[in-house]
Amino acid sequence: MSLKRDIALSFATAVLGLTFISGGTVAYFNDTKLANNSFTTGLLELGMNKETIIQVGDIVPGDIMHGNFVLTNDGTVNIKEIILHSSYEVIDNGKSNQDDDLGDHIKVKYLYNVNTRERVIVEKTLSELKDNPQQILKEFPVGSKEEKFAVQFQFIDNGEDQNHFQDDELLLNWNFEAVQRDEDPDLQK
Repeated sequence: MSLKRDIALSFATAVLGLTFISGGTVAYFNDTKLANNSFTTGLLELGMNKETIIQVGDIVPGDIMHGNFVLTNDGTVNIKEIILHSSYEVIDNGKSNQDDDLGDHIKVKYLYNVNTRERVIVEKTLSELKDNPQQILKEFPVGSKEEKFAVQFQFIDNGEDQNHFQDDELLLNWNFEAVQRDEDPDLQK
C-alpha cells in the first residue's frame, strides 16, 4: 500500500506543480516599453585660414615684419582655451654662430587679437617662447565669430657685430592647441 500511496502522492505533486507553472504564466497582465539611448562624442576642431603666417627673406638687423591669421571653431564642442606652442630650428648656412642663437635676436613685438584689441604676447624673443606655451585665447564657443590675429616680428639690432647670422635661416613652427571645455557633470540634451 505504501508503494501505491507514494506513486499517487508523486503524481498529485506533479499535477499540482504543473498547475502552478501554467497558472503563473497566464494569471497577470504584462506590458513592456523599449528605450533607445545613444552617446555621440563631440568634435573638437580648430580651423586656421592659412598654413604659413609669415615667410620673408633677406632680412637684416632692425627689420620689422608683419603677419596675420584667423582662427575658427569648426567643431561641435566649445573650446576652453587656445595655447600657442612655439619651436624653431636654425640652419647655420654662413659663418659659425658659435652658440649664438638666432632665436635670441628675433622677437615677437606683439601678437594682437584684433577682435578683443588685446596684445596676448608682447616683446618676447623666439627663444623665450620656445618650449614655453602661451595662452592666446580663452573661451571659443561653437558658433562664435572668427578670431583675427596680427603679429609683428623684429630682427633685433643689438648694435654689435651680427655678421655671423648672414645667410642663416630660422624655421619657426607655431602649433595652436585647442583645449576642450570643462566636463559637464549634469549634461542633458
